[in-house]
Amino acid sequence: MGQGWTERGYHARRLDISVDRSFDDFRRQYEQAVPAYDATAFNALVARDAPWDDVLALMRDSAPHAFLIYWCSGDLWPMMNLAGDSRHCVEYLMGNHTTAERMFRHEPTVMLYAPLRTAICDRPDGGARFIIEQPSHAFGSFGVDAIHEVGRELDTEVAALLAHLEVPVPAGLSV
Repeated sequence: MGQGWTERGYHARRLDISVDRSFDDFRRQYEQAVPAYDATAFNALVARDAPWDDVLALMRDSAPHAFLIYWCSGDLWPMMNLAGDSRHCVEYLMGNHTTAERMFRHEPTVMLYAPLRTAICDRPDGGARFIIEQPSHAFGSFGVDAIHEVGRELDTEVAALLAHLEVPVPAGLSV
């Protein structure tokens, strides 16, 4: 096959949700609802060549609201404060590798968008903001019905997480 490239654009829908709790309180609540990925537990499954059902079971046990945090930037405030910006912001990669696998089997490049990027920032009035792109928009851009369907399921799971966190669920997020 020769060299070349393709291009596919899509319309992203970034959701910026106001939260009537402090940055610290909402961050704590989010990190309790979406626990950190336990690499040791999952690597043990890989080491023993566990059946996929064991991976599914561990994910069900580990992610009470369908998602785990795979990475957290930590608060960006200390670095940005050096430039005179005193706002707090934490970035996360939030996902579920058993869900991602259901798309990966059709197109490995879905991993550009999985896990999902999220951020929690503070607001000038003392509240917080939760920011995420609507998953179905990015995953729908692959033009594969099975991938887009999982993207819509992710919309529903994000909506359920937001409801659990007692923050507004944007219209069009829940299917």
